[in-house]
Amino acid sequence: MEFRAIRAMSTLRAVKLSSTLNPAPTSSRTFDVRNPATGAVIGQMTNHSVADVQQVIKAADAGWMEWRQRSAKDRAAVLRKWAALISSNSEYLAQLISSEGGKPVREARGEMTYANSFVSYFAEEAIRVDGDIIPANTSGQRILVLKQPVGVSACITPWNFPAAMITRKVAPALAVGCPVVIKPASETPFTAQALVELAVQAGVPRDVIGMVTCDEDNVANVGKELATNELVRKISFTGSTAVGKHLMALASGTVKRMSMELGGNAPFIVFDDADLDSAVEGVVDAIWFNQGQVCSAGSRLLVQEAVYERMIKKIKERMTHLRVGTSLDKGIDMGAIVDPSQRQTVLDYVEIARKEGADVYQAYECFPTDTNGWYHPPTLITNVSSTSTVVQEEIFGPVLVAMSFRTAKEAIALANNSRYGLASSVWTESVTLALEVALSMKAGTCWVNGHNMFDAAAGFGGYRESGFGRDGGKEGLYEYVKPSWMKRVRLALPPCDVKGFGKTTPGRPNNPLQGHLPVFSQQGPAMPALTPAVDRTLKFYINGAQARPDAPYARALLSADGKVIAQVPEGNRKDIRNAVEAALDAWPGWGKRAAHNRAQIVYFMAENLELRRAEIAGRIVSMTGQTMEEGLREVDASISRLFHWGAYADKFGGSVQETTLYGATVRVNEPVGPIGIACPDECPLLGFVSLFAPAVVRGNTIVIVPSEKFPLSALDLYQVFETSDLPNGVVNIITGDREHLTKYLVEHQNIEAMWYFGSEAGSQFVEHMSAENLKRTLVNYGQPRDWFDPLQGQGEEFLYHSTEAKNIWLPMGTIFAN
Repeated sequence: MEFRAIRAMSTLRAVKLSSTLNPAPTSSRTFDVRNPATGAVIGQMTNHSVADVQQVIKAADAGWMEWRQRSAKDRAAVLRKWAALISSNSEYLAQLISSEGGKPVREARGEMTYANSFVSYFAEEAIRVDGDIIPANTSGQRILVLKQPVGVSACITPWNFPAAMITRKVAPALAVGCPVVIKPASETPFTAQALVELAVQAGVPRDVIGMVTCDEDNVANVGKELATNELVRKISFTGSTAVGKHLMALASGTVKRMSMELGGNAPFIVFDDADLDSAVEGVVDAIWFNQGQVCSAGSRLLVQEAVYERMIKKIKERMTHLRVGTSLDKGIDMGAIVDPSQRQTVLDYVEIARKEGADVYQAYECFPTDTNGWYHPPTLITNVSSTSTVVQEEIFGPVLVAMSFRTAKEAIALANNSRYGLASSVWTESVTLALEVALSMKAGTCWVNGHNMFDAAAGFGGYRESGFGRDGGKEGLYEYVKPSWMKRVRLALPPCDVKGFGKTTPGRPNNPLQGHLPVFSQQGPAMPALTPAVDRTLKFYINGAQARPDAPYARALLSADGKVIAQVPEGNRKDIRNAVEAALDAWPGWGKRAAHNRAQIVYFMAENLELRRAEIAGRIVSMTGQTMEEGLREVDASISRLFHWGAYADKFGGSVQETTLYGATVRVNEPVGPIGIACPDECPLLGFVSLFAPAVVRGNTIVIVPSEKFPLSALDLYQVFETSDLPNGVVNIITGDREHLTKYLVEHQNIEAMWYFGSEAGSQFVEHMSAENLKRTLVNYGQPRDWFDPLQGQGEEFLYHSTEAKNIWLPMGTIFAN
């Protein structure tokens, strides 16, 4: 495709284009691309087959080695040239976006500026993919930590920002040395095609930036191939929550990094001291920008009671002046909905609101009537409750839903009463109120006295069912790299056995010498050697106290020489439920504790563990058969690791992002929430400490399953926790069958993340089932770690998985506004 053909698109002539950027397609099929403003066909695009997708992925993988071996300076130069070409062709690209996506051309021009900022930003970041030099365990030595590109990255993008969604995924991938395969939306493929052609002209090898296109009937097949192909090592997806969940389930067990920016239902909170006129203009930007087809659209308006009626009156008046029309008219405010099916979805939600008793106001004063375009009027819905369908669901159209509140606490409760958590905004003249509300929002971004402000330097992404991972900023760059010690794993697993995984039936009492687990010891005159000095029947640790198991089952834990050393309880679904409830109750208080206080508690743990050093080392020796020297080494390493992570309690709080905002954009690293952890069998104490400590110091609460074979090391810590001032419910320990307990942890809706270190099948199951509520996962795919190695046992990845990045945008302007 010649780029001049793209320029011809701005005339809206019907033309036929096919991809020349990828290996020649095996299929000659095409699909129509239409102009939402008129319904007319503006061109055809190749409908790639699964074989085509495989061919493009293979080409990208083949071109990876040459691209990653280029110097960072060379890659940066290519990206800068790409940015220059985008800039010189920005008007043509803006008209293309407007023609195929329906976005007003004025907004499309803004998108091109925003899209190009990612290319420029990551061109400079290409030379700053820095590693670390850390002290080794051996005196006089240092360990060099490098970050390496993960490999072929599939970038699946939506139609609402057809240029920006591509550049903010592709630019960081190319910057660190990853090849990409782009799958744009079927509604807006020409914008993607143009950007790829410009990248090739800038010097990106054709194999390194591939693209596949398909229609809606073929998208499931293409998406499945991208999600399951073993050569694809990273998936970055922006789109609906339902599709994100499906992709996550498909990719389970295929050893892929994933980041997802999914649906949203952002609250727009207006307090009674806010500048209402500014807030009204903010509403226009929040919900009628791009016809409300924005994942961060401020679709839920929450207004304090004292000014609610005034605010609604002002909004209705403003709605009558919104101009709706063809997208290439630079004087309009709203264009057409992207396609008939999306328009019908919006119409259906409005009709549901009417049937549920809501009041619907629509502005038709400046609405086109003599057109075949897919238009929808700006709409305001009032008289709704917190359970109304239009309040709970993402409409993705020009529809604003308004509610009132009395107090700030009620506003926060209403705002967080959603399964989504992508964005939010708060409008007030009180900076203290704004900050407290912003920090209370369960959302990845919170704007103060503004909405829909974006910048390449600030990562963007969500909480809850709005996804995980970040696009943009340093956070976005590190989505495409891995530590150099992490080897490439290839698994060939059968489909996940969802129903059969983790099923276990406690065994009947039997002779432990026969090797049956779980068992009781049959003690009597014939077995004097199996009788411990004192019968030691252990319990769980739930909500700061030892708790009996729900069912009266225990396994006999044998020493290395075959003696019974303890009876360890077998946990079940109810025990997991009780532990999760305790963790959930403890999380708000623990997360808000001063970081210094959390650090001191972890330091106390290290000190109290030191006091019992010989005793706990002896327990490791009795379970594992190691030497006393090896047991002491593991205890000493665990003490050192507690001190290491304790120091991070107040050293990973966030940073100030240097955006274009006249003010401050503050990134806050917030805790994820209750985390489920299944520990490995290797290094039973050190593995346990290495996993629970980073989660706890960053403000999370945990439900943790210790080593299945050697659990006593973790159970010995009960007294350590109790004498270290650890609040109740922060750490909850359940022993038993790892797979069985993992099943119930990962299925629990209140567990926000799952860390699993066990089998290949278990890793696959965790990834598959986590798609149900989009849990973040950290799994080992059956690969053991060297927990003594600082790279593997205390790496940066644990901080990443322990936190969520929230960006708070704080404007200025009282003194030097003019």
